[in-house]
Amino acid sequence: MIKAVNIHKTFGTLEVLKGVDIHIDKSEVISIVGPSGAGKTTLLQILGTLDKPDKLKELQLHINDKEVSKLGDKDLAKFRNEHIGFIFQFHQLLPEFTALENVCIPAFIKKSPRKEAEKRAGELLDFLGLSYRMNHKPNELSGGEQQRVAVARALINNPSIVFADEPSGNLDSESADKLHKLFFELRDQFGQTFVIVTHNEELADMADRKMTMVDGKIV
Repeated sequence: MIKAVNIHKTFGTLEVLKGVDIHIDKSEVISIVGPSGAGKTTLLQILGTLDKPDKLKELQLHINDKEVSKLGDKDLAKFRNEHIGFIFQFHQLLPEFTALENVCIPAFIKKSPRKEAEKRAGELLDFLGLSYRMNHKPNELSGGEQQRVAVARALINNPSIVFADEPSGNLDSESADKLHKLFFELRDQFGQTFVIVTHNEELADMADRKMTMVDGKIV
């Protein structure tokens, strides 16, 4: 599913990642924990192809048997849209669009037919308990509802992998607990792999495997 070898990332003179190796199997839920500044978000962005690692001879980054570190920008964007979903701490919903429209955006980028995209978005929102909120805009939704819309958006293209960066960091404890349980329901229902960066120890301990990062390495 994911195989990363010798992942380095340097910003100027600051070496953030110092040779990370990681292997993740299909349908695993992986948590990545560690102190602030350890490199967790940088690693997540590289694994999710939002950023690129330093180019070294020993570098490998395989996702779904594809060596993504060798893809050009256009092919990489297409691969990301079709295979990867993202959930962020701040939901990043577009305020001018309804919940249904926000969920559909990745499908429209993929050039899926509108009726097909809207049908899939409606099914996801219904599964997430938001069927009565489909036509509401983000400012009409609670924080937990907004984050569930963001989860539906991450799933719209049936990605094999979902990367989540502090997904419950902006939620109250009840909403966070519901979101944490939802990840495992989604894994069981749809077979997705989840890679979650979190400071929430409860969520981290629920994962199939917990990885700890310190000073740019997994220890």
